Order: sequence, then C-alpha cells, then structure tokens
Amino acid sequence: MTLEGKSVAVLIAPRGTEEPEFSKPKQAIEEAGGKVTVVSFEAGVARTVNSDLDEGDSYTIDKTFSDVKADDFDGLVVPGGTVGADKLRGSAEAIDFIRAFFDQKKPVAAICHAPWTLIEAGVLKGRTLTSYPTLKVDIENAGATWTDEEVVVDNGLVTSRDPDDLPAFCAKLVEQIAEGAGAGPAAAN
Repeated sequence: MTLEGKSVAVLIAPRGTEEPEFSKPKQAIEEAGGKVTVVSFEAGVARTVNSDLDEGDSYTIDKTFSDVKADDFDGLVVPGGTVGADKLRGSAEAIDFIRAFFDQKKPVAAICHAPWTLIEAGVLKGRTLTSYPTLKVDIENAGATWTDEEVVVDNGLVTSRDPDDLPAFCAKLVEQIAEGAGAGPAAAN
C-alpha cells in the first residue's frame, strides 16, 4: 500500500506519549510514502516516554492544535501512553481536532490508552474497538463494544491494545488511510 500524496497528523503529548506507539506508526506512514505532521499543544520539541516512566526520544513538533484543522489531513494517529492520553483528553483543542476527523469521515487510529480521547470526543457509541484492557468499562460506558483483539477496524477506526500489537496496528492504519476518506469513521452522535 502506498500513501504517496497523503498527509497524516500524529499527535504527541510531551513527557506522556508512549515512544513506540508514536515512533512506529510515524515510521510506517513515512515508509509507505505518506507525509507526517507531528501535532501538539505548543511549538518546540517533545520527549516521549517508555512504559509511562522512562524518558524516550525527542521529536520536533511541526504544528500546534491552533495551527491545524482536520481538513489539512487524510488521517489521524493518536498514540497511547497513560499520561499522554490523559493530557490529550484534557485539552478542548485536541478533542475538537480529533472529533473533526470523525465528522469528516476520515480514518483515525488509536492505540492503548488513546481511546480515552475518543470517549471524551463522544464518538464511540455503537462502535466495536479494543484498547488497553483497563479501558474496557470506560469504553462500554461510552456505548461501544470492547473486544480483546490484536487490532480492530470499525468503519475506518483502527484500534489496538498495546505496543505488542504495533505490527498489526501499523499495517491496518496504513491500509485505512490508503483507502481514503470514504473508509473513515462516521460520527456517532
């Protein structure tokens, strides 16, 4: 699958986003020929984490939430990390940005704790997805069905449980973005 000509936003929350859940999808998109824009709260450099506690690598933030809109992209990746997902779901700008991808029926990929942001955005009702197991009740309370699978695709929404699932997660997110906006998730109101 090629992502030539496709632009994908990958979110990062400084000192909170899980390193492999950020770097592996970014790498998969770039290797498929897509353009990645790293989006965060403020300009500069953000450091990821490993296992929520240990310092990861540093990445340049390309744009802030106030600089971008979903119209600019063909897809969105929301990496996990307990702290990172919590920081993102606490930001109205981040949640509005995420929700706009659903409103525009564009592919969204969320791994591990990232579905917390989808709960906050109010876009899970009637969907089937997976996540880190401790989010099961949160997801069910949001009106979705939780399943314990390596990767789940529900109308353009790609979800996985944890870093062990990254190969399947990356393959499916590239596939969904390559298929285009028609494959994207429908907004659930």
